[in-house]
Amino acid sequence: MGWHPSNAFRPRLYEARSTVSNVSLNSKHAPRIDDAPPKRNRDFADLLHALLALVIGVAVILFSIYLHGTASGVQSDVRSAGHAVSWLMDVPTSLLQQLAIVFITVSVLIQLLVAREWLQSVISILALILGFATIWGVSALISGSGNVTLIWALLSNGTDVGIGLLPDFYAAMAAFLTVAGPRRTRSGAKWGWNILYTVTVLFVVLSWNSLSGVLVSFAVGRTLGMLIRFMLGTQTNGAWGNQVVQALRAIGIDVVSLSRRYSNGVESGVLKTTLDDDLTENSRIYDASDSNGIQYTVSVLDNQAHTPGYLNQLWQWVRLTGVSMRRDRSSFDTIHHHYAMILGLANAGLPTPTVYGVSDTAESSILVFQRENMPLECNPNTMSDHDMEMFMTYLSKAHRHGFTHRRITPETLSRLDDGQPVIAGWQNGDYGSAPPNYALDKVQLLVLLSALNGIDRAIACARRTWGDDQLIDLAPFIQKAAVPAATRALPTCDKRMLNSLRSRIAALAPQEVADSMEKVSLSRFSLRSFGAIALLVIAVYVVFTQIQPAEMIKAVREANIPMAVICVLFGLVAWLGSAMTLGGFMDPDKRNLVGLYCSQMASGFTAVSMPAGVGPAFVNLQFLRKSGYRSTTATAIMSAVWAVQGGTTVILLLTIGIFTGRNTLSGMIPTNTLVLAIAIVALALSAAMAIPPIRHMVTEKYLPLAKSYARSLINILSRPKELAFGIAGALVLNIATGLGFWMALMAFGCHTNPVETTFIFLLANTLGSAVPTPGGLGAVEAALSVAFTAVGIPSTIAVSATLVYRIAFYWLRIPMGALAMKWLDRHNLI
Repeated sequence: MGWHPSNAFRPRLYEARSTVSNVSLNSKHAPRIDDAPPKRNRDFADLLHALLALVIGVAVILFSIYLHGTASGVQSDVRSAGHAVSWLMDVPTSLLQQLAIVFITVSVLIQLLVAREWLQSVISILALILGFATIWGVSALISGSGNVTLIWALLSNGTDVGIGLLPDFYAAMAAFLTVAGPRRTRSGAKWGWNILYTVTVLFVVLSWNSLSGVLVSFAVGRTLGMLIRFMLGTQTNGAWGNQVVQALRAIGIDVVSLSRRYSNGVESGVLKTTLDDDLTENSRIYDASDSNGIQYTVSVLDNQAHTPGYLNQLWQWVRLTGVSMRRDRSSFDTIHHHYAMILGLANAGLPTPTVYGVSDTAESSILVFQRENMPLECNPNTMSDHDMEMFMTYLSKAHRHGFTHRRITPETLSRLDDGQPVIAGWQNGDYGSAPPNYALDKVQLLVLLSALNGIDRAIACARRTWGDDQLIDLAPFIQKAAVPAATRALPTCDKRMLNSLRSRIAALAPQEVADSMEKVSLSRFSLRSFGAIALLVIAVYVVFTQIQPAEMIKAVREANIPMAVICVLFGLVAWLGSAMTLGGFMDPDKRNLVGLYCSQMASGFTAVSMPAGVGPAFVNLQFLRKSGYRSTTATAIMSAVWAVQGGTTVILLLTIGIFTGRNTLSGMIPTNTLVLAIAIVALALSAAMAIPPIRHMVTEKYLPLAKSYARSLINILSRPKELAFGIAGALVLNIATGLGFWMALMAFGCHTNPVETTFIFLLANTLGSAVPTPGGLGAVEAALSVAFTAVGIPSTIAVSATLVYRIAFYWLRIPMGALAMKWLDRHNLI
């Protein structure tokens, strides 16, 4: 994808008699060449490099602020290695810097002027001046920020606070050489960079400039230079005119005429793909004929024009997971792979364009087709069911030989001269493919045909061609991430259509298969992945900001180690209790005992990033779904687990409170507050139901769901055997956690009544867990410490016991839960 000024498409006639005769003595004809002279193109790789330089500069600044010690150490190591060149200290650094600037600038400008690159010479000088101005501005901003750590990290013997904080020499030279380049085509720029790097190393070794300051200065200059170069454009060094003729003669084509097509260029500079060269992206197309009258279509792809295609491949590779994507770094890789794909498909017996050969020259790769048997556009308005089945058959035959397309869009549907439907544009495909790529191809074709001709016709054709079994296997892959942007742009292709197509195909499967069918994760940036990353960030933040290693180590050292170990064992027993409650409500054939226990272990990891109780519920719900339960049933089971555990805790508190005589419960929740809370909730519900639209929405949409959910919940709770087993598990959970804290008190020599300790613990822990912090962090510790201090436990012992308990029941659960979650994920149980 290149940018061309409007005059870039103005035809220019080349007479190439003398040039061609030097190349091919066997040629009897002077070729007639009709081509547009090469112009400057905006290379999108320049934007990518500018972004990369900016990221490096920001990273160095952050590194200097937050890892100042490491940065200083690296800088010290570099300077220590410089004793071998200490003799350079006698050379004035300012003189060395001036010599480098003068030599680099003069040598590069001379080369540009000799080549008559007047505009590039002027812009290069302007880039040098802007490099000085920009780095002065950045220095002033950093100096004005008042961040002493950053300023000292960038300051050096050769710089001063203010506009001279960063060494300006590197930014100016980097901007100048970047605009005067690229170095691959200009030897002056190449040697200029080498000299600049050498001087840079010497100045850092001699402590004249700081390593951080040099890197930031380079990043600023490089970013500025790349942006200027992108706006100015870069001279194209691909094959044009005579060079194309010479490249064709090198593969045996005696060219007598070569004519550039201008119809595939638009004002924006985008070169539209065309079936004439099998949809090669961003290529220039020529019509050629040889001395025997044979007609050829010549497709020329330049490295500069290939950059957007490569970036698109990279984006698809990053965006999609579970499927392999090609990443062709150069035009040569792209053309050679395209050529191999066409030959491979032809060898498999599939009709393909008649490809002649490939030739490489300069920074271009050339793919040559013979004019006959090229595919033509397919009119979707005249597409019959037979045509759709032929497209599906074509794809299936390619799959049987290991070929996958990977980007089936409306323009890839084409016909041969005899009307036979074929799929074109295989340059992004590959061979030796994995099963997910086969499914992705079929989904892309099925969605495209559904958008063009309707879901009913597409499914009917697919059932006849692929069969129900293959079609059912595609349902998990039918999602937005699998569909190319060109297909999604069709008016009839939207989320509703995709959902309808997926549900129609899922309806073909047996009920038990349809119930357990879930989408395959294709996109790395789904809501689920975002949530996982967010949870990880929160977990890391909690661990590194809330953990208090000194206090924990002190508490563990002072504790009775055997008692502390028993506290940890009670934590393992508590997991067993929660697993019993969940397993009690599951069907016997769906219980995985190891998976059940690991699911409760995994809740220890989610607790670090979710409020207490939410993490286990999230893990259990996912575990139930993966175990074969539909969402409604899984939610009902989870609600039953919550109800049993909550009810058991309340009954246990009341029972212990009555038999121990503790009146702590009576004063915990003021009666007036409770009444007011109930009244406010009732008022809000009544006011909402008084509004007709809300009332209709609740009664028509949400009330049926609530009734269905309530029926499932009552059905689950009405089974005596399962309910008894669930209650037993809840008792084990509550008693184990209570006795765990009792053992934590025992570890510090505080002998208390285990029943009363369990009562106070459950009450304080329940109140602390109600605070919506990850795992009740902070609130649980405060509630336990205050509650046990209030009943006569010395505050030092209460705090120490609380720390030991939280180590056993919270912090140690994080790594164990992470391992359990990894096991569950590996066995597809979460």
